[in-house]
Amino acid sequence: MNLEELKHTATVLMAGERGLIAMDESLPTCNKRFEKVGIPQTEEYRRLYRQLIVTTPGLGEYISGAILFDETIYQSTDDKVLFVDVLKHQNIIPGIKVDEGTIDMPGSPEEKITNGLDGLDLRLNNYYGLGARFAKWRAVITIGKGLPTPANIKANAESLAKYARLCQDDDIVPIVEPEVLMDGDHTIERCYEVTQQAIKELFEQLNAHDVYLPGLILKPNMVIAGKDCTIQNSTDEVAAATVNCLLSVVPKEVAGVAFLSGGQSPQEATAHLQAMHAKFESKLPWPLTFSFSRALQQPTLELWKGKEENVKAAQDMLYFRASMDSAARAGQYSVDLDQ
Repeated sequence: MNLEELKHTATVLMAGERGLIAMDESLPTCNKRFEKVGIPQTEEYRRLYRQLIVTTPGLGEYISGAILFDETIYQSTDDKVLFVDVLKHQNIIPGIKVDEGTIDMPGSPEEKITNGLDGLDLRLNNYYGLGARFAKWRAVITIGKGLPTPANIKANAESLAKYARLCQDDDIVPIVEPEVLMDGDHTIERCYEVTQQAIKELFEQLNAHDVYLPGLILKPNMVIAGKDCTIQNSTDEVAAATVNCLLSVVPKEVAGVAFLSGGQSPQEATAHLQAMHAKFESKLPWPLTFSFSRALQQPTLELWKGKEENVKAAQDMLYFRASMDSAARAGQYSVDLDQ
């Protein structure tokens, strides 16, 4: 474990006013999104889409790291240049999703646990050789009647901690993602409670596994009411709940916090990040940025539609959305800019 390298990589990922793009959709998820906008669900079209992203001119101005999928890290442009090398040329650090998706939790099938620890050390060593310098593992936590159970919170935290330790042993910065889902009719107060419990347990497990916090990035959900809740809170209320929750459980030694968008619209996710910086910048002991997937990509995907003639417009949209998220990180975003 090279602590200096881990800290340097994490610091660069969180530096300035840049953020991360999560382009690590699994094959079923990517194909599902393609189907909705009429794009053929083939490996070649997935390659073309990822090529569109990594070759977007100027993307590195606003993006510090790109989370890839196993299929993507081996792929190349039409000119036979590996995507990893294209990203590096843009000053974007390549990363890799290493979890293998979720399964029903034994004894509690309404809850999920994440697969992927078997053989992970060998895969991480291979990914490092391919150029990946950080990784991501996602745990899914469901709010419902009697959910989540303490067993589910602990099981997911343990897996995240084991993954993080394996990453650092291979000099790869782990991004730990304990996502409390927006699905349901729960209130923002309930989301706060569950998010706090999940992150508290996570850092207890990370400490037990002797994970080096300055070489680790937390990727949490924002604290927000469920999509079906009758009370949808204001932007400032979401920002306050999120920051206060994190301040209560996230150690100051952590390299940074990079939020997932979790089903929010691009404008909602950006506005919430903006409010956190505008209202609470002086209270933050760690950098706060974005690690969005749909909130960065969906408008781009809808413009592209799998057609070559739409590539430039789609890339312009991706660049624009990344610039808006960067502005939010700087506390300089406004709805007027987002037109």
